[in-house]
Amino acid sequence: MAGKLAIVPIETAAERKQFVRFQWEVYRGDPYWVPPLLSERDAFVDPERHPFHQHAKVRYFAAKRDGKMVGTIAAIVNYNHNYYWNDEVGFFGLFEVLQDEEAARELLRTAEAFLREEGLDTIRGPMNYSTNEECGLLVDGWDGPPVVMMTYNPRYYVDYIENAGYSTAQNLFAFLSDVRSVKPDGTGLNPKLLRVAEHARQRSDVTIRPIDMANFKRDAGFFKEVYNQAWSKNWGFVPLTDAELDHEISALKPIIDPDTIFFVFKGERPVAAGLPIPDLNQALHRAYPRPGVPEWWTMAKMLYNWKVRKRVTTIRAFAGGVVEEYRPQGLHALIIVETMKRCVPKYKDIEFSWVLESNLPMRQTAANMNGRLYRTYRIYERSL
Repeated sequence: MAGKLAIVPIETAAERKQFVRFQWEVYRGDPYWVPPLLSERDAFVDPERHPFHQHAKVRYFAAKRDGKMVGTIAAIVNYNHNYYWNDEVGFFGLFEVLQDEEAARELLRTAEAFLREEGLDTIRGPMNYSTNEECGLLVDGWDGPPVVMMTYNPRYYVDYIENAGYSTAQNLFAFLSDVRSVKPDGTGLNPKLLRVAEHARQRSDVTIRPIDMANFKRDAGFFKEVYNQAWSKNWGFVPLTDAELDHEISALKPIIDPDTIFFVFKGERPVAAGLPIPDLNQALHRAYPRPGVPEWWTMAKMLYNWKVRKRVTTIRAFAGGVVEEYRPQGLHALIIVETMKRCVPKYKDIEFSWVLESNLPMRQTAANMNGRLYRTYRIYERSL
């Protein structure tokens, strides 16, 4: 492309605002992109307001051609990740670029150089900022808007990243299940799965209870306990800190559907949990946040489409799991069946996402729930 290209650091609050708002340039006219709330993204990139920055070093860069922004990237040192896995991996994220392959390549090279100077030997991404937030590049399934907290990007990003020397580190799958044929008592589900779930309930002597919104913070602590144990050996996992948990629950509390969230207890100990979240993107897409429009008006339109027009018909099986020592007892089947039973009365579809390509048991579980693989996301890596 014509014009002089420069990669510049993003350092001030004003520059971070421009960094965030650049997304509207990339996705102008794209019918499937779901814009984020500007206030949420402004807080996300602010080192003083997002708890990820307490255990990480993040540097933002922009590509400018003749002074006009044409791309963005974040270079990320996640100290908790490297301590947990005993490795020297850095990450890139918040990667957005116009159709300008030179700018894409130079943004990636700038992130690589920064991470190399930090003593790291591998770069991996996209991660915004870790597997606890949005991650992965959409590489297959550009057939509609993404569900809540899943990524979306133009197709040309795939070529830009692969042409820059990146290869697949891990694929992440999303499965979609139409649950309109399932009854609240479980009729319509795979009979074998129902038998395994019921056997697990009886053999394990566990109890199931819904989330208690009157004791939300306590129950959020139960979820953290299950999550940090259940995901502990998953590829790319990083334990949630207390500050990150507080941040997550304050963000999720207004949008969760309490009827669908539950815990499985063995005595007083939480050993499994299910945390689906309604696909708020279905309402947010219609509200369409954008620079220059007051956010109160965007929120009013979103709430109208969500609560009044009942546009939210999909729910995402977002997080949860079974602590490792209880997995042989069939509790995975129990939480999937329980999730389906609780979601069926209100929703038409459930997205199971994301599921690691290497997680064969969960892939089989999604298939048993009549889930069809309909989107693939990819984490790339490259040696530094």
